[in-house]
Formats: sequence, structure tokens, C-alpha cells
Amino acid sequence: MTTTPELPAAAPSAPVVDAVLAARALADGEHVAGLIAAAELDTAGTPDRLPADLFPDVDPEVVARVWQRALVVGIRAGQLMSAPRFRRDQLARLQGELASAGDFVMAGLVGRSRRVADAAPGWHPADFEDGRGH
Repeated sequence: MTTTPELPAAAPSAPVVDAVLAARALADGEHVAGLIAAAELDTAGTPDRLPADLFPDVDPEVVARVWQRALVVGIRAGQLMSAPRFRRDQLARLQGELASAGDFVMAGLVGRSRRVADAAPGWHPADFEDGRGH
């Protein structure tokens, strides 16, 4: 009696992949929201100081615009910090743009961060895999 080998399972259809990835994004968003709430308290010091984060003496529209910009900058800085070896080219480009605009002090700061990225280990062959061994 001969047996036939099992065929590999078919790749999930796009709608299933879409739903799974969307669920991950929602879960990650909730995680980030929790980290922001924790960071608000951690930087304020005590819960009774949290109302001061609302800046009652400042135009609410201005506060909202500053908050949105600071959030974007903070998240991007975290991304750059968490994986500097993957960001070498991006850091070099941004440093060059700052220097070209005459912002030499900021360009110098990015240069310091680039030195950290340059000291990070090189690429590993697994860095190019897509999660399925390819």
C-alpha cells in the first residue's frame, strides 16, 4: 500500500490575511494608547498633576496641533532609536538635508546618531527573509 504525501496548506486568502492584520493593528494601537497613558502619568509624576497636561490657559486648537506633532515626532524617534542599523541610509539622507538647509547643529546631532548606527552589526542573511523562509 502506498501513501501520498500531504500537500502543503494553501496560503490564506486575502480577506483572512486582511482581517488578521487589521486585528493586529487594532491591538497594537491599543497597546500604544496604553503606553501613552502610562507615559503621561510617568512624566506628570502624580495623577493629580494630569489636568495640567490639558493646558487650560492655551487655545485648545493650538494644544491639539502641538500634541499631534509631538506624538508623530516621538513615535518616529522611537522607530529610529529601536533599529538604527536598519535606518543608516535614512539617517544619512536626513543629516544631508539638514546640512544643506544650513541647520548644522541639528545635522551634527543626527551625525552622532549615525555613528551609533554605523557601529551596529552588519546585515544577516535572515534579515532578508520574508517570514516564510524566502
